[in-house]
Amino acid sequence: MREQLRDSYSDTGRPSIDPEVLLRILLCGYLYGVTSERKLVEELRMHLAWRWFTGLGFDQEIPNHSTFSKNRHGRFQESKLFEELFERIVAQCVTAGLVNGEHLSVDGSFIQANATNDSRIPREQLAEAAQVKSAVREYLKELEEENGNGEPVHQQDKVSTTDPDATYASKGNRPAELGYFDNYLIDNSSCVIVGVQATAARLSQESAAARDMIEGYRERHGRTPQSLAADNTYGNGELLQWLDDRGITPYIRVKESPTPKSGLYGIDKFTYQPEENLYICPEGKQLKYVGINQRNLTHVYPSTLKRCRGCSQKAQCTRGKYRILAVHTCEAARQKAYDAAKTPAFVQAQRDRRKVEALFAELKNQIGLRRLRLRRMRFVREQFYMAAAVQNLKRLVRFLSFNPQPVTATI
Repeated sequence: MREQLRDSYSDTGRPSIDPEVLLRILLCGYLYGVTSERKLVEELRMHLAWRWFTGLGFDQEIPNHSTFSKNRHGRFQESKLFEELFERIVAQCVTAGLVNGEHLSVDGSFIQANATNDSRIPREQLAEAAQVKSAVREYLKELEEENGNGEPVHQQDKVSTTDPDATYASKGNRPAELGYFDNYLIDNSSCVIVGVQATAARLSQESAAARDMIEGYRERHGRTPQSLAADNTYGNGELLQWLDDRGITPYIRVKESPTPKSGLYGIDKFTYQPEENLYICPEGKQLKYVGINQRNLTHVYPSTLKRCRGCSQKAQCTRGKYRILAVHTCEAARQKAYDAAKTPAFVQAQRDRRKVEALFAELKNQIGLRRLRLRRMRFVREQFYMAAAVQNLKRLVRFLSFNPQPVTATI
């Protein structure tokens, strides 16, 4: 850690506080659910065990709470220290034999932002608010530097002046709030978090985060999982196709049904002719390809009014004037997911997937991250990485206590 931050410290002037001490203090806060840095410094004065862990003697001065903010905005952010800490701990879990890495699960949880709904203003008023709000000025400047036109990727009609990166959304039955998604990728056998990603609170971002975390895990550890378990939020054809291309079995329920729910003829009643790219209906009539419906990403094969008008099987085929066959662009991968859902391994994978929910419960109830303390996406990432690192440390220490190995769990 000191080597990584060496360029951020000067050899002259007043001696600086050891960055390792600052990190150890922060770890204590996350381990024991102390969410305030002022409170953390006060607790450090009283706890002998905390002093021992941080390396502070009785005659040494305890850092001021503002020191954490100064390092957070400077040295720690520039060096990606918190991400590096998390990855090092995952690597230690792999080295110790704790992580199997064959069967993984993914999920995301909504974490409330440190901003109220009343702080939202119409987007067209942001320029005016930037004159008195430094957070808004910084936000608009960053947007302009990123894409040149000041338009965010996830544009909202209203933006919070307190935390402009926060998304106004909801998950489940809870009312809409400002917040972020904390995405976890875990190893089913050990419950170790092998991937973390902070995203906007949009359901579409969960699948994108899953792909990024799996790819990151493969690049860092040279392993591709055999299977991935998730809820039906991830059951879109694009993610299923992505997993199938990499040989990963998706234990995920498919979002869309391949057959009409009304009991009408499904795609299995039609015969595909690949040479002419058309389908033959049970009556022997052709449904020719006309293109892709971009709204639901399906290949469209419509019949005609003339062909369906006198058909003897029309009542079993369609309720409309003629049949339109919609075939998902990733239909082959979707069918494989349906087949996988009928196996005993799917039941076991869905049971193991609940471990992710237990980790989110620990995150909110024990670590105290039900509501974020820091604002803006880059600092939200810090909190998610630190929380996940602490959760992994607990499992690594427990594993090593029962399976002594020559592994030094240092940070």
